[in-house]
Amino acid sequence: MTSVHETRVLASLADVQATQWEALHDGSNPFISHAFLAGLEQHGCLRPEWGWQPQHLTLWRDEQLIAAAPGYLKENSHGEFVFDHAWANAYARHGVDYFPKWLGAVPYSPVTGPRLLGVDDDARRGLLRAVVRHVQDGALSSAHFNFHLPAEATLFDPSWLQRDDVQFQWQRQPGWKSFDDFLAAMDHKRRKNIRQERAKVAQAGIRFVTRHGDEASADELRAMHGFYLRTFAEYGNAPALTLGFLRHLAEALPRQLVLFLALQDDEPVAGALCLRGGDTLYGRYWGGQTLPGLHFETCYYQGIAYCLREGLQRFEPGAQGEHKLARGFLPTLVHSQHWIADRQFREALQDWCGREREDVARYAQALRLHSPFKSAESTP
Repeated sequence: MTSVHETRVLASLADVQATQWEALHDGSNPFISHAFLAGLEQHGCLRPEWGWQPQHLTLWRDEQLIAAAPGYLKENSHGEFVFDHAWANAYARHGVDYFPKWLGAVPYSPVTGPRLLGVDDDARRGLLRAVVRHVQDGALSSAHFNFHLPAEATLFDPSWLQRDDVQFQWQRQPGWKSFDDFLAAMDHKRRKNIRQERAKVAQAGIRFVTRHGDEASADELRAMHGFYLRTFAEYGNAPALTLGFLRHLAEALPRQLVLFLALQDDEPVAGALCLRGGDTLYGRYWGGQTLPGLHFETCYYQGIAYCLREGLQRFEPGAQGEHKLARGFLPTLVHSQHWIADRQFREALQDWCGREREDVARYAQALRLHSPFKSAESTP
């Protein structure tokens, strides 16, 4: 008897067992874990007014989950970090609705990771076909996969449009065992600048503690959440993550949640919230007092030192920020894929995406000419 593949759209990750979900990936990326994604839903982080409605696409064979894509029905582009406002405006000018659309991504998280979870590539391709059918059946404008793994690009057929962007990421090099080894690979100017920034923080009487989720006290988690709220308030943005979600991460991902807390007179004055993967540290949120060098030390140098100490190979500190270049984070291409239902818009956007990719490639190359490292041998 031939097995039949069944597509199911899940309105909540509570509708699938965690063990079934986790069997589809290797566990090296915390952002696509059942614990992380279900926690967002359970602890009030996906608010309807922000346009995030869980709509996870899953593929089943004989009641076995064989592929899945964390997905959301979007009524806007809030919290995505792949900007398509120009596309929405183009639709509006032609009297066509761009929203709702379907998005395969991790909410509020511009981090590279698996987006097509599956037992094999055939299942992943079947999942992509199910995504296209879902868009067509629901009369949606489009489907999007943000920050997918480079290796997943070959799974998308030519009807999908690729977009590229640049992030600044740190890559460990052979021989780097300590922070001094990392600094020694830099030119004199950048090395001196980093040492001066770190000295200002030390002279202010600030010391740092590192806490994994199972080490952080209730007060420390509350302080970190307070720093997060402060940063969002300063920029006039609405904070999405709740204290309940942070507590959930500490319990559900006890060794993958990493906090760097700055203490002055033994009181927390700043903090950075990170997640740890198999070989990568992901910087997500920061907040704290305005003191010379404190942001760079908390967000960048503590993370680099942690990677060197723990044997991690990469540090992704988040989206944007050319100021990261001088601190050892080099331009790295990140990718997204887009399927546009309307053929005319798809053809027009295909040309647009091609030109954008060329522009992004030139931008990344220009940035590499300003590497802070002394030689090609020292450059990640």
